[in-house]
Amino acid sequence: MIKIVGLGPGSPDALTIGAVRALEESKNLYFRTEKHPTVDYLKKGLTSFKTCDNYYEEGSSFDEVYSNIANEMIEEYKKCGELVYAVPGHPLVAERSVLNLINLCNENNIEYKILPAVSFVDAMMDRLQIDPIEGLKIIDAFDIKNQILDKRIGTIITQVYNVLIASEVKLELLEYYNDETEIYYVRAAGIEGEESIRKIPLYELDMQEDIDYLTSVYIPKDINNKKDFYDLINTIEVLRGEDGCAWDREQTHESIKNSLIEEAYETVEAIEDDNIDGLIEELGDVLLQVVFHSVIGKEDGYFNISDVIEAITTKMIYRHPHVFGNVVADSSKEVLENWDELKKKEKNYETLTEEIEGIAKTLPALTKAHKVQKKVSKVGFDFEDVNEAVKKIEEEINEVLDVYKSNNMEKIINEVGDLLFACVNVARLLNVDEEEALNKSIKKFVKRFKFVEENLLKQDKNLNDSTLDEMNALWEDSKKYD
Repeated sequence: MIKIVGLGPGSPDALTIGAVRALEESKNLYFRTEKHPTVDYLKKGLTSFKTCDNYYEEGSSFDEVYSNIANEMIEEYKKCGELVYAVPGHPLVAERSVLNLINLCNENNIEYKILPAVSFVDAMMDRLQIDPIEGLKIIDAFDIKNQILDKRIGTIITQVYNVLIASEVKLELLEYYNDETEIYYVRAAGIEGEESIRKIPLYELDMQEDIDYLTSVYIPKDINNKKDFYDLINTIEVLRGEDGCAWDREQTHESIKNSLIEEAYETVEAIEDDNIDGLIEELGDVLLQVVFHSVIGKEDGYFNISDVIEAITTKMIYRHPHVFGNVVADSSKEVLENWDELKKKEKNYETLTEEIEGIAKTLPALTKAHKVQKKVSKVGFDFEDVNEAVKKIEEEINEVLDVYKSNNMEKIINEVGDLLFACVNVARLLNVDEEEALNKSIKKFVKRFKFVEENLLKQDKNLNDSTLDEMNALWEDSKKYD
């Protein structure tokens, strides 16, 4: 049998009688580490023991270390038929090597027994007077990047072994908490003469001089800390509630649909202006629209924000088989080709026309024209080169000139539309974003017109009193400042 013994958090008083008996009677005793106060106390009564400290020097990561230790324990057991493996704290609390060992015992049909002990969590709850019923999360510092922290419950972070790990923990915590947040720095909890518990601001965590293998951190529950996603959801639900805002309560999917478009455009503007503060604000406005629609959906009983997140996460995994599956895609071109093929299957498109009809009808016309042309170009329905596309523009201009003097507005609209569609073809073949190009031209026009108006005002003239020749002359001057 393999006996897995807990040594408690460090105080000899925390050892159980059964644990001491197992340790003293064993002829094949291994400590995961000798660097523990309880081991110093036990040495006097032990005839012999071995430690696994050498694995920490040989391993390239803690996962490798704990895996190697577990494998070694199995090999030693097979040689001797009996083994005691002792670890700090409780064997089943933050002990990766024990979990690995238990899995190997089950795989090899080896009998094992857990001799429990007081864990460091018990010691911290006692010393900090924590009631776990109010919510308590326990995180291994080495796994903190895989965890989602929550200010709504208290959080213990263990195995903050050194300054480097403390720095990594601090950086992760700052994603969820304000840098001035008061946390508890705990070293050697429950060990008389060594225990140190003190409040420090979060940003000072990696500045402590006594960080070692007995260090843990406790972040108390603080619902008023840095705002998170759930605060936003709650805010909208309050606004939509009985005691909320009359305007917010009245809104529907239909009434606020255009706001999403407006906020998206304002986000693009912030990006183009390289305005980081503006981008933060505008992305928040876009997120607000997503949450607002999700809250309405929840009230109507059709969907909630979890359904939205589930849908997009599932889609992104499905559309990236080269990342989450076995498909190979070494270039962006291959990624986009795979994306289109997967989208066809997902939407059950059987013809190219169905694909084209699936393009969002509310897209800006220039963008939609580009997408339609790009779809048909993939099957060869396209101009041979840009010169051919330019000839088509000339043809469409002549057709506009043929009808523009008529009173047939429908024909005029059709011909002007054909001309614009032809212009998009040229832009596409030149790899130019039509919307971006037109917006730049608009900005340029506004800048030049501003020059014209400002210079007229300097001459004590206004636009209505100026001749076209005067305005054109200033327009030509404005080009010098483009």
